[in-house]
Amino acid sequence: MSKPFSVPVTVRGYETDVQGHLNQAVYLNYAEHARWSLLHAAGISQAALIGSGVGPVALETTIRYKRELLAGDEVEVTCAFEWGGGKTFRIEQSVLKADGTVAAEITAVGGILDLEKRRLVADPAEVFKKLAADPGMFGL
Repeated sequence: MSKPFSVPVTVRGYETDVQGHLNQAVYLNYAEHARWSLLHAAGISQAALIGSGVGPVALETTIRYKRELLAGDEVEVTCAFEWGGGKTFRIEQSVLKADGTVAAEITAVGGILDLEKRRLVADPAEVFKKLAADPGMFGL
């Protein structure tokens, strides 16, 4: 697994529910933000993906809520890729409070879709190696 990449996020008031907790769906936005930030930091743009005829797809996402987050909380959202054989990969993510407490754990299964064939590519790691300026950010 690659070393976790992370991005800071401040919980905004409009993202909270009636109890003042971060709304469950917003965790997905935070996770997606961290994933796209990692792609960008590694040198992969959305335009480069489309230009190569591929795009990342989410196949499964699991969120484990550990501690509440409130408006104004400062968090770090981590992102680490785990490669196995085959057409898919895993992304392990954590939402960490400022004191290091884990607020949520997010596990995703993803793939790279061939935009013309509408099928997953056989080796998604090779796509990342080819497109990234720094494949090491993906543990490759």
